[in-house]
Amino acid sequence: MYQGFVHLHNALRWVILILLLLVLVQALMKNENIRKTSLWLLIASHLMLLIGLYQYFTGSFGLQLITSSSMGDVMKNKVARFWAVEHISSMLIAIILITIARSRSKNLRYTAAAVLYTIALLLILSAVPWPFREGIGRSWFPGG
Repeated sequence: MYQGFVHLHNALRWVILILLLLVLVQALMKNENIRKTSLWLLIASHLMLLIGLYQYFTGSFGLQLITSSSMGDVMKNKVARFWAVEHISSMLIAIILITIARSRSKNLRYTAAAVLYTIALLLILSAVPWPFREGIGRSWFPGG
């Protein structure tokens, strides 16, 4: 079951990135369809958060890294630090920004929404375990 959540988490990465780019374009073009698209982005990102929290608390790449050794040891290890601290922190902040941007989108405050969505996108891109990242990379697509 855990591996299934890893694959779902991986697949949702693409859904969120596509929706985030679409919402960002809609905000820049001042398109009223942003209300519907931003709702789908909000739903997908919160679903991703729930799956990620499950993985963090039950898997070996999260809280278990901290409890099995000291926080100092985790912070000294690049891979452990990424999984136990950097990934979850960056993604949580990005989802908070997406949530705030959604409220701006509902009120058709395009500029504020575009800024928040851009920051969220940059955070997500920096914290995704891309395949080319040494030691932490995951496959491009689920099951790969």
